[in-house]
Amino acid sequence: MIVVGGEALVDLVPVTADDGAPALRPALGGGPFNAAIAAARLGARTGFLSRISTDGFGDSLVARLRAEGVDLELLQRGDELTTLAVADTSDPGAVQYGFYVDGTADRLVTDPGALPDEVRAVVFGTVSMVLEPGASVYDAVLAREAAAGRVTVVDPNIRAALVDDPAAYRARFVERLAHTTIVKASIDDIAWLTDRPEASTFDDVAPTLLAWVDAGVEAVVVTLGGDGIAAITPAGVVRVPGVAAEVVDTIGAGDTVLGALVARLDLEHDLTVDGIASMSADAWADVLGFAAKAAAVTVSRPGADPPRAAQM
Repeated sequence: MIVVGGEALVDLVPVTADDGAPALRPALGGGPFNAAIAAARLGARTGFLSRISTDGFGDSLVARLRAEGVDLELLQRGDELTTLAVADTSDPGAVQYGFYVDGTADRLVTDPGALPDEVRAVVFGTVSMVLEPGASVYDAVLAREAAAGRVTVVDPNIRAALVDDPAAYRARFVERLAHTTIVKASIDDIAWLTDRPEASTFDDVAPTLLAWVDAGVEAVVVTLGGDGIAAITPAGVVRVPGVAAEVVDTIGAGDTVLGALVARLDLEHDLTVDGIASMSADAWADVLGFAAKAAAVTVSRPGADPPRAAQM
């Protein structure tokens, strides 16, 4: 089983009401929530580690996870409110978010202790790696599971508006690399993490990725928008082109890549640390190509709506 840990929240997405007035439509989301659903839809047995509110939004989030076949054994519930994220979709290719996070349920997750033996990998990222006290809980799980020999995956998925101390967060991210098997990130994430806003291409960030590998990461997967996905792996640099799609919006595209990545590794390759370290360039091209195809489906539909296995 793949365990995805992190926030489940509600996106408030701008829409136009029937009378032409601007309105906000609630949509279930959160990077880890979306990634867990993507992996489950693509056929991987997936569990979710988080704390979700008992309010109406929380009930809807839990119902969606259950309907998608995500295992909820590690899920916690609390009477705190659900986190809200207001989406700015004025640029469909680069959706931005504002957050309401004070005292919300997902940031109050508690350490679940040792995970079940059947867990093969743990996946963390986005808001959950920023907001305390939950961030420290996920860091503890990350380090413990890495020490136990499980595959660990981190998607920083930076939300800069939530980071009060960028320098401290950047240092903390570097510390996480020693416990991380795979990093999945966008060019924008890497530019922010390295405080190099001018970085905009894979070549710009490649030296940073090599440094992350030197710090202990087995593979760094980088999303390049319409230009596809690249990775620095034990087999060298592997790059696949983007899959043509009519973009409706990019909500959930990166989360789909993350879910597709771990699902493909689990179902068609060897989702172990040794297995990932020994993958060939052709095997990585298969994984990245699958993830690119899945993301193309997601961006062609409104909201975070990843494909199912039959659609691939």
